[in-house]
Amino acid sequence: MSACRLSVVMRTLVFDGRTGAAGDIVCAALISAGADPDVLDPVTEALPVEYEVGETIKNGIAATTVDVLVDGDESADRGGGHGHGHGPEDAHGHDHGHGHGPEDAHGHDHGHGHDHGDETDGDHEAGGDRRAAAGRLAEGTGVGRRYGEVVELVESMGLPASAESTALDAFKLLGRAEASVHGVDLDETHFHEVGADDAIADVVGAALLLDDLGVERAVATPVAVGGGTVEMSHGTYPVPAPATTEIASRTALRITGGPVDRELLTPTGAAILGAVAEGVDAVPNLDVERAGYGAGDADLERRPNVLRALVGDDGDRPSDGDGRPDDDGRTDGTGLVRDDVAVLETNLDDAAPEVLGGLQETLSRVGARDVTILPTTTKKSRPGHLVTVICKPADATAVAERLARETGTLGVRQSGATHRWIAERAFETATVRVDGDDHGVAVKVASTADGSVYDVSAEYDDAAAVAEATGVPVRDVLRRAEADVRERFGSE
Repeated sequence: MSACRLSVVMRTLVFDGRTGAAGDIVCAALISAGADPDVLDPVTEALPVEYEVGETIKNGIAATTVDVLVDGDESADRGGGHGHGHGPEDAHGHDHGHGHGPEDAHGHDHGHGHDHGDETDGDHEAGGDRRAAAGRLAEGTGVGRRYGEVVELVESMGLPASAESTALDAFKLLGRAEASVHGVDLDETHFHEVGADDAIADVVGAALLLDDLGVERAVATPVAVGGGTVEMSHGTYPVPAPATTEIASRTALRITGGPVDRELLTPTGAAILGAVAEGVDAVPNLDVERAGYGAGDADLERRPNVLRALVGDDGDRPSDGDGRPDDDGRTDGTGLVRDDVAVLETNLDDAAPEVLGGLQETLSRVGARDVTILPTTTKKSRPGHLVTVICKPADATAVAERLARETGTLGVRQSGATHRWIAERAFETATVRVDGDDHGVAVKVASTADGSVYDVSAEYDDAAAVAEATGVPVRDVLRRAEADVRERFGSE
């Protein structure tokens, strides 16, 4: 096949968190970047909450705000009845009832108490003056829930599959962080602040808005955590809070200290970003389509308290002529693209064929990119299978747990592989004409990073459907579809 060029692009979302992130701020940034607030209806139908979307100015930057307003009496227990003393009143005279801790840059009071290590450390996602002015406190309103109850609630909302997966991943990160910090099992974790209606609205809302943007990839530059200390019932802790630190350790999210001495990144904000975004050192080369800004409540001197979200095409990168893109050297001269991955493996000696047959689909739902099952010999010379799974590093924990639950294996190991070399891939629709009727067949086009196409491969399921409808052999449909695409790109 002669060389031809294919423009390969990937719709990408970039979170630029130079002054941190919180759940409501992530939602605001996504709406500002083009997500439709109407997709939030499943949340308001399932919970007694409403979203209030507004605008503000932060250090000269026009930004979007999102308040989650909870129906009910102003005098209701705003902290879930869990060690919250009498906090200072805000400028509108509303008692936030969160003890005596300092507020972070998003207006979240962290002086709330922890009873037996159950609460999420310092996580009042969206308190502050705007919600108090509305007469109803947002974060932490209502009864808290255990981890399993949160999962059941999210699964009952009828969310799109990808949005549900994102929300559950974020809550699992929060649950595991709490369980690790306090030395309890995941199922014993009792969320108060992040298990309340409004906090669930933040997490699920962010998942729905992200799904609506339709991006293929999300990345995050190093997110500022702030500095100084935060007061909690167990004592004074350095920023970032323990739960935030634990989430960062379990994901590809990268954090950086500063730029002010106050808490900037909350555990819920970290969990949302950690569940969806790959960590990158800087904003990648991007053909920017939309730029959005989600605002926090605080006013920082000379720094806009906003989370920036950029949406655009990250791809078709200009080459310096040797197959190496100019932005980050991802091909290292090979002509293929370096893709950071984690490789998970386990040996099975008692798995049912039906379970093995369903692993590809089951594991793909939680982030697996490829699943390979090979026959092998296990201990005591028993016949068995080796299962190898490739996934993104950020998804490794979720994939490993699902693999264990599905197969009953007692252990999943992660190999030393850190990356793979892959082709740029795109799909073209080929036209196959039979008896005067046109039939579409998807064809995968593989190319090097500089756009040189080296393989085309028709999708079997599409070809089989055309064969069934027309009586033409499948192999002929495959051949004709691939020939159509090769001709289109001027290849042999």
